[in-house]
Amino acid sequence: MARPKRNLLATAQATSSPPASLDDNHAIACVQKAEGKNLYLVKLPKRPDPLLVEMPARFRSQIWVKPGGYVLIDTAAFLDRDNKLDGEIVNVVREEKEWRKQSYWPPEFAKKSTYPEDSDDEESTVGKMPPSDDSDGQE
Repeated sequence: MARPKRNLLATAQATSSPPASLDDNHAIACVQKAEGKNLYLVKLPKRPDPLLVEMPARFRSQIWVKPGGYVLIDTAAFLDRDNKLDGEIVNVVREEKEWRKQSYWPPEFAKKSTYPEDSDDEESTVGKMPPSDDSDGQE
């Protein structure tokens, strides 16, 4: 049986705006890949090894996370349990522009330009003919 639409709308409303501040055990992470049905491998900004986190039941089959997306994780959620999980997803970043404006957004996750920086050394070849090969006509 499908979940009521009010649950879906409540979940979408809860994830649409960023919190004012983060708790000590919360962190923003970048999703690297899905490891299972509700498990995701995420990368924290100042940690070289990825973490395995679980998607809670309230987000399952309602909000999807793609690789390269951002989530808010709770790293203290599974400290009392002895398993391979390192945390739980608390929130899914959907309105990325609003989240990036917050003071707690990691500088390591700064948005990179899709175009490489223009260098002043190279001259633009837009609208110019390709160089001619003069060796053909002068023999």
